[in-house]
Amino acid sequence: MSTPTAKPAAIPTVFVVDDDDGVRESLRWLLESVGHPVRVFRNGREFLDGYDADQPGCLLLDVRMPLMGGFELQEVLRIDNPALPILFLTGHGSIPMSVRAMRNGAFDFIEKPFSDQALLDRVQDAVNRAAELHRQQRHTRSINQLLALLSPREREVLDLLIDGLSSREIGVELGISKKTVEVHRCHIREKLGIGSVAELVRLVLNNDGR
Repeated sequence: MSTPTAKPAAIPTVFVVDDDDGVRESLRWLLESVGHPVRVFRNGREFLDGYDADQPGCLLLDVRMPLMGGFELQEVLRIDNPALPILFLTGHGSIPMSVRAMRNGAFDFIEKPFSDQALLDRVQDAVNRAAELHRQQRHTRSINQLLALLSPREREVLDLLIDGLSSREIGVELGISKKTVEVHRCHIREKLGIGSVAELVRLVLNNDGR
């Protein structure tokens, strides 16, 4: 069995959340002029209602908005979707505000007025980061789908293989014969589509960050 066929990677979208109609439309025009897909929202609540967490992208976010402001939205996303880079754009910036934003994981904190080119450069950096984070998430989900195919006993054998035990040692640890361990190892390789122990170890360690 081989790794599930991955869907083509989605093109990252730039999400603009600002209660000022003029700001939203000027940012849309600027970003679309260099080829970025753009979606605009009037506040944090509207964004959450319309956002698909599987869509990669970055967020241009105002601080002060009705219903849900920028910091409130950042707090929600920090828990639910930390892979969405956030760039704060504000005309009311202060050092405490920027420190708060960055400590909570913001990609950048930009004060108005700003240079169009400087903003585009930072958006491109954030889009690149978003694409990489999304790729990592897709890879992790794909590996987890394969690991879910293993039986509880196969997962026990796999974990002990990752710890460096031989088939004989695994048999002693689990109270089964070496031959039975070899059968489990064969099934594991078939289910994960992997031909060697080295590949198996690399797959699991890269997936769980050990």
